[in-house]
Amino acid sequence: MQIAIHDDGAAATVTMTGRLDISGAEVVALPLATLSGSKNALFVDMAGVTFIASIGLRHLVSAAKAIGRRGGRLILLNPNMAVTEVITTSGLAGLLPIERGGAP
Repeated sequence: MQIAIHDDGAAATVTMTGRLDISGAEVVALPLATLSGSKNALFVDMAGVTFIASIGLRHLVSAAKAIGRRGGRLILLNPNMAVTEVITTSGLAGLLPIERGGAP
């Protein structure tokens, strides 16, 4: 898993590339936790994510809840159809909204 962060002050965009499995989740855990504690909006570009496991979902949900407690939002950008299906089937589409296109 590779991660790149673009900080825009109150918002940030995190671009992920690779598999969000156990080893990938270790890579994103600290950056997501740090950003979710300090940003009002977090955009997670998942166009390059080829697989997501439950541990990856857990880190995204934790970040979304942390931002939501302060009135902010975490938005997933451009996940592929397999990742979208996992999120939808898991019942997390309301907590992890998906948008197609770039960060607003």
